[in-house]
Amino acid sequence: MLQIGSLKLKSNLILAPMAGISDLPFRLLNRKFGAELAFVEMINARSIGHKSKKTVKMLASTAQDKPLGVQLLGCEPQYILRALDVLKKFTFDVLDFNAACPAKKVTRRGEGASLLRDTDKLKSLLRIVVRNSDVPVTIKIRIGWDKDSINAKEVALLAEDAGVKAIFVHGRTKLQGYSGNVDYGSIKKVKSVVKIPVIASGDVLSAELVKKMFDETGCDGVAVARGSLGNPWIFQEAKEYLKKGVVVLKPTAQEIAEIMLEHLNSSVDFYGENVGVVKFRKFFGWYTKGLRQVRVLRERSSQAKTMYEMSQIIHSSVRPEKQKTPLISSRGFL
Repeated sequence: MLQIGSLKLKSNLILAPMAGISDLPFRLLNRKFGAELAFVEMINARSIGHKSKKTVKMLASTAQDKPLGVQLLGCEPQYILRALDVLKKFTFDVLDFNAACPAKKVTRRGEGASLLRDTDKLKSLLRIVVRNSDVPVTIKIRIGWDKDSINAKEVALLAEDAGVKAIFVHGRTKLQGYSGNVDYGSIKKVKSVVKIPVIASGDVLSAELVKKMFDETGCDGVAVARGSLGNPWIFQEAKEYLKKGVVVLKPTAQEIAEIMLEHLNSSVDFYGENVGVVKFRKFFGWYTKGLRQVRVLRERSSQAKTMYEMSQIIHSSVRPEKQKTPLISSRGFL
């Protein structure tokens, strides 16, 4: 259905990398609902070159966590080459080069979206990455720096010429960040000028918006980022909607609580109880968005320190009339 270099995928719905989010527990949970290709969170070339423990932990994977992509951030050839050398010790299927991150701390270093303003340098870096990578290389871009310098078409062509096998396009400018409207037209123009796959992203928050992205841009695939936060069901729902034109029934409060518990268990198993519970806290707010009478529980979840505390809060998020069976964790009844 979607081919990126030598990698053949059955699904054209992809789990995008998100800083501080896309760890192993998160990826495995989304794969359960239909995310085939998933990415680890963005890796800084300098950090991995120094082999920091945090970065190595970010690259942790399992046999079930396949196919897997790694996204690399950098702008200095020497650090990129060192990072690529370190990455050869890890098993993954796609290497994505980031020329899209709009964060000020990234762009002021000349990385991420700032490379859209120095296309000669970007092409040179892409050639280095392609030459020294054992797996297909892709690139993530935005449509331009600002509304007066939209150059996604030109960047896509130079990336294709450098040997990149697919282009991920977020339909906003750097200055927009994550605000304002997605420019579907600019993504469509990228699709019209390159022969390699174009994977679109931006405001893909529901099954209907996944279909809109395909319809408006003609893209080959869609990358889901914020739409998956507290909502791994989006992959299952989008697949059904694209196939049948109907939205499947939304999960019940109890089904949401059961997945929260599974995510919590996985986070604790991966990080240990102290870190695992803290890492899970932010997810509680996303999972319970739209549920009634959870405001107090969200405040409590932000203070929870133990598996037991968080489990009890999850249990309380299920309204009695919706709860048909007791929730069970891998450590026993709640």
